[in-house]
Amino acid sequence: MTDDRALFLTSDDVRGLATPAEYVDAVREGYRERGEGAPARPRTRLTGGDPPGMLTGYSAILPETGAMGGYMYTGGFGSGDAHFVLPLFDAETGAPLAVFDGASLNPFKTGATGAVGLDALAREDATELAVIGSGSQARGQLRAAVTVREFDAVRVYSPTREHREAFAAAMDDELDPTVRAVDSSSAAVAGADAVVTATTAAEPVFDGADLADGAHVTCMGQYHPEKREVDAETVARATYVPDLRERVERDAGAFLLAREEGAVDDDHVHAELGEVVAGVEPGRTDPDEVTLFDSGGTAIETVAAAHMLYERAVDAGLGREIEFLPASRAFEE
Repeated sequence: MTDDRALFLTSDDVRGLATPAEYVDAVREGYRERGEGAPARPRTRLTGGDPPGMLTGYSAILPETGAMGGYMYTGGFGSGDAHFVLPLFDAETGAPLAVFDGASLNPFKTGATGAVGLDALAREDATELAVIGSGSQARGQLRAAVTVREFDAVRVYSPTREHREAFAAAMDDELDPTVRAVDSSSAAVAGADAVVTATTAAEPVFDGADLADGAHVTCMGQYHPEKREVDAETVARATYVPDLRERVERDAGAFLLAREEGAVDDDHVHAELGEVVAGVEPGRTDPDEVTLFDSGGTAIETVAAAHMLYERAVDAGLGREIEFLPASRAFEE
């Protein structure tokens, strides 16, 4: 693209451009860069309107990837839905590269983030996975998770029987491990080597006492200071790794509520995911250690995944060119 032109990429343009494993590779590289100092800021969220809604955005620069940008999305405001816009810029020149409709890539880049956390912290010999949730984000998590560990069995639970059974049947047909629905979160979690939560629940979705020694937990479904998917016991037992330290005080409800209950203190934050991926801080050091990756979403995975898709779209001749007027020309008479 020239300095004043960029690509507009629709969800249909980028759908199918990369496999879950390729998303994982791109996102892992993004977190490695973050662990070595790449700038990233957690989300900011504005609320208002009648009916009420939420406007959210976050940003990151990945110098080695050569891209920067973020995500902005809305939810509520009477639409009953959410809309995602993803701007991508050249990290050297500042020129716009692309604007994405960010909807279709969302579960893939989010799933890849969960898998990077699982890969960095779970035991190498993990064979049993529990998934709590049965929506699109749970599908994204599972598709990515099976690319980083050779799971033999996956147990899935969500409150609605029809949803969990349909999810299990579809994923069992698609993936190598046996995927089956179970009737409780306890049945899913007990004995699991890894647990992934991808829900909209505001309260813990399993009992921390059910976690086996040596289990890893990836939490993906909440980013609100008063909501959590895991209880204080889980947080206290675990080596706690968030996506960004700065996010913890803003909206990591699992940590904040565990601290409020006296189960942990500020020093319980072990390291950011990027620090573990980059080898700056250790991850798991003992096979019986419980580990927890708490992800509320960052622009690290967003920029990393978007740049990969942008390069593939250029090679494939996808998208539509749009023109941006540089600020230096905006005031010309």
